[in-house]
Amino acid sequence: MYLRNFMRYALLCVCYMTVTNIYATEQAHNHQENEQAEHANEVSLTEQQQQLANIKVERLVLKKHKQTLYAPGEIKANGYASYVVSPRVDSIVVKRHALLGQHVNKGDSLVTLFSGEVASQQTEFRLAEAEWQRVTKMTAGTVSEKQILTAKAEYEVAYSRLVAFGLSKQAIVQTLTISPEKLGEYTLFAQTSGAVLTDNFAQGQRVDSGIELMLIADESALWVAAQLSANQDRTISNGSTALLEVNGNRYQARVIQEAHTIDEQTRSRTVRLEVKNTQHSLHPGMFADVYFHFETDQEVLAVPENALTRSADGDWQLFVVDDDGGFAAHEVTLGRRFGDYREVLGIKAGLEVVTQGAFFIASQLAKGGFDPHNH
Repeated sequence: MYLRNFMRYALLCVCYMTVTNIYATEQAHNHQENEQAEHANEVSLTEQQQQLANIKVERLVLKKHKQTLYAPGEIKANGYASYVVSPRVDSIVVKRHALLGQHVNKGDSLVTLFSGEVASQQTEFRLAEAEWQRVTKMTAGTVSEKQILTAKAEYEVAYSRLVAFGLSKQAIVQTLTISPEKLGEYTLFAQTSGAVLTDNFAQGQRVDSGIELMLIADESALWVAAQLSANQDRTISNGSTALLEVNGNRYQARVIQEAHTIDEQTRSRTVRLEVKNTQHSLHPGMFADVYFHFETDQEVLAVPENALTRSADGDWQLFVVDDDGGFAAHEVTLGRRFGDYREVLGIKAGLEVVTQGAFFIASQLAKGGFDPHNH
């Protein structure tokens, strides 16, 4: 009986020791796996290795960054410094006096036209002027006051109609002395100094009243129409500045107007800017790249673009300096772009992160070692 109990006790001891050994082995194995997992996303480098890999570390700090907003734009004539040359009555083009691209001064001749209606009105004016001169020279008592007032009124009406047709004061005066075959011819003059931007007619062409023959514009200050996406919610205030790039050249522009409606076809809104054109290197019709610059309302965390790498599963990551001096991968979410910097979310301020050489650390992490000499 005693021997049987002793054998049972010995068997229980052996079983206990076996279970204990198995548990200890599993615990050691799990601890080893945990240590491997902890170091799986970590790379340790000596100071010499960091120098060879050109590793640079900076502390993450909250600060405001400048944000750039891009919009395509087109150079346009300054509508407030432009003048459309057009006939006020159906006419025929007789002669042009200015060419496309030519700079004209205020008062220069632009185009001579002929109109039968103008000829008829010039004849009426000549008759009215002659009658007015006749009655004013008659002695008192030989003409009634009504006749004098009627003659004066007809003269003024005939004069006003010629003004309405676009004839200058000098041309109206010359109407009284020109030969009959020249009646109906009149010249349009530049009402402002500038360049001839459009020239939409040919000599001998019949043109309707109101049609644009020429566009004269002062190109010392031009407009830029920038097209912004409808979902761009940042307010661009009047007076704010922007940078233009046209054919490799840069210009400073100033916002003067912002549209509050969305174009139904392009789903964009227009921001109008003014740009000084002192060198006359800009011309209407040219395309421009417009860059608006803003500062973030709040302080954010941002790192250089080359500090970001992709993890094995495709997520964005930064390398953070851990307590042992190694570099541990830390997954982050990307936010707004600030020039060469990118906002990062999901990481705390104050950590030291790799801002240069992250690609080399990522490559060594992928292959599990680092050999700066490629041995």
